[in-house]
Order: sequence, then C-alpha cells, then structure tokens
Amino acid sequence: MTRILGATDAAASGAEHVEEAVAYDAILLASFGGPEGQDDVIPFLRNVTRGRGIPEERLEEVAHHYRAFGGVSPINDQNRELKAALEAELARRGIDLPVIWGNRNWNPYLRDALTEANERGYKKLIAVGTSAYSSYSSCRQYREDYAIALEETGLLGTIQIDKIRQFFDHPGFVQPFIDGVRDGLAQVAAKGIAPEKTHVLFTTHSIPSTDAAKSGPDFRGFGEGGAYAAQHLAVAEVVMAAQTINPEHADQPEKSEQTEQPEQPEQPEQTERTVQPAHSLVYQSRSGPPSMPWLEPDINDAIDALAEAGIEAVVIVPLGFISDHMEVKWDLDTEALETAGGHNMVAVRVPTPGVHPAFVTGLVDLVLERRDGVPVADRPALTQLGPWYDVCRPGCCENVRLGFKPAAAGVAP
Repeated sequence: MTRILGATDAAASGAEHVEEAVAYDAILLASFGGPEGQDDVIPFLRNVTRGRGIPEERLEEVAHHYRAFGGVSPINDQNRELKAALEAELARRGIDLPVIWGNRNWNPYLRDALTEANERGYKKLIAVGTSAYSSYSSCRQYREDYAIALEETGLLGTIQIDKIRQFFDHPGFVQPFIDGVRDGLAQVAAKGIAPEKTHVLFTTHSIPSTDAAKSGPDFRGFGEGGAYAAQHLAVAEVVMAAQTINPEHADQPEKSEQTEQPEQPEQPEQTERTVQPAHSLVYQSRSGPPSMPWLEPDINDAIDALAEAGIEAVVIVPLGFISDHMEVKWDLDTEALETAGGHNMVAVRVPTPGVHPAFVTGLVDLVLERRDGVPVADRPALTQLGPWYDVCRPGCCENVRLGFKPAAAGVAP
C-alpha cells in the first residue's frame, strides 16, 4: 500500500510533532458511517466486516440492533450536526476553511469527499477523525483508508492529507465529560443515594487484547492494555479529580463555567465533608469469537458484580465515544440500563461530547495547531501521556492480523 507523507515530510525526518505552518485548503471530517434505512443495514455491516470472515448469521444478529431503530444509525445525523457546528465556529472566528465530510463504511464515502475536494480545488486537507484514542481501528485504519481513497480516486500525488493528533486528553474533549459526570452524580445524590453506594463506570469499545497491546509505540511501555487502555484510564482520573460531592448540598452541585477554550478543569475546594465515589474502566460492544480474548470486564458483568457488592447507583460515562451512535444507544441505553434495572439500581448515562461548545471549539483549535505549527510545549493536554503525536511512531497501532502497513498521512515507516 502506498505511503502518503504529511506536511514537511515529518515521517522521513523522524519528527513526532509538526511545528511548521501548513496552508491547508479544507478540513476533511472523517467518520465511521452508518446505515440510513432497513435496506442499508446488511450491506453496511458487510462493509465494516469485509475480509474478517464474519458469517452472515452473525451479521443478522448485529443487524437487529439497527433494525430496532428503523435501520437508521444516529451517527450520520450527528456528523451532519458536527459539520454544521464546526462551520459555524470557523465562521465565528473568521477562519476560511471549508469542511468536507466522508465516511469509511457508508455514504458519503471518503472517496466521494476527496472527489469533491479535488473538484473544488482543495489540494491540502487536514483530517479530523471522529475517534479520540489510539488503536488500529481508531487511528491507523483511518490513515490507511485515506490512502485507499486517494488510490481509488486517482488523486494520489494530487491531494495531501494530514491528520490532527489523537485528542483523548485535549481540554475540549474532556470538559464535556467533567460536566456530565458532575450532573450525573448530582442526579444520583438527589435521590438520596450516598457516594459510597455509587460507582462511576467509564466505558469504551472493547477491542481484541492483541490489538490493545500493539496500540501506541512500544518504547512507551504501556503494558498489556497498550496506549488504548492507558489513555482511557488517565482521562478517567482527570474527570474524577474534578468531581466532588458534598452530602449536605447534594441538590445544589457546583457547576463549572463553560468557556470556549477550557485551560484546566476547575478543581472544587476539598473539605472534610467532601466524598468521591469509586470508579473503574469497563468495556462494551465486543464482536469477536469467544476464543479470541478481548478487553474486559464487560459493562454488564461489572454492573452485576457491583450489585452483588451492595452498590445502589451507577453513573455510566461513554468515555470512548464522541457522539451517541449505535454502540451508545443500544449497548448502553438499552442493554446496560436494563442490566442495572434488573438489580433495581439507579443508573444515569452521561452525554457524549456531541456538539458541546467546548468540544467544537477544541476541534477547531486542534486544526489550527497543525495549520500554524504550534510548538508542542504550547499544546494543551490534561494527562501526562500527551500531547499525542502528529506522526505515528514506528510500529504504532499495528494491525496484528494483516501486518504493519505504513500507509497514510504522516506515518513513520
């Protein structure tokens, strides 16, 4: 597969971050895609699973999640809303960067977006992928798909695609979760449930354990869960550090002020009366065969165990997702809430960032970070793991089933 270098040939120079300005013509909003009608469901699932040997019977099992919503995934409408929000924020700030939207697995496809870009005369694109964390499917596969789309359209060598860094610990992504968890804990406290009887479940999409181990560069030494697990755990700690509950004032929780560019989550003053509930990281939406190890524990198993331990309420935080697409609407709002209800547990699901003002502002800031070549020392990151790399490091997020393919924008060999 062809390799497409990013701005200033950073991969060849061995640079981790690009600190030279690039005159981008447009933003490529790149997402997963989803069906928009009953007839789309199986063809969409075939696109997603192509080359993985998934039997039709398994596709039919997954299809009923979509069919329960009329065969329509929420993700495309959410991408339309995000595109409009980005355009409005760019216009508000006087930034002349059109936004073109393309999907990996359904209309409009990435090849359609690149064709549109070429017809409009845009040759340098900065891609915003709708996934915040590091793994093969959430980062490197996007880069490979850009390369495939360029080859399919005959635009290889004509259009350059760079990609913003993974933004798991950018303030714009984290702040909506801080706000959401604070509101969720307040709802639980208002029902008279004590903090020690409350548990916060940070949840993300499970991936094969072998993929997790390969996420992030080897030299960082992340361990079995790789960068994927480490990033989620680090962000969960940041979110919880911003939470406090005062039992005497549970019905009047402190609210963090909304800012266009939050610098750091506001830390409420600690007192002897302040109590913080326990939290943990769980996983959801596994789809592989039982013989293949995936990251655990599953959220439903975790809820069962918490109920046995006497926990009366759970606050479910979809930390791995930027919007309320099918894995959130079905796996959390349907299955996980039903599991909690079976134990008579109070369950509150926190919103995803969606088009939260801080998130939209943060995405634009990430684009400008690359456009203007902002020095890495000046890039915001709320954990010690970031700011993450502009250029994938050697071997980072390898597809262990297909082998390493240095195939896309700014990928080091």
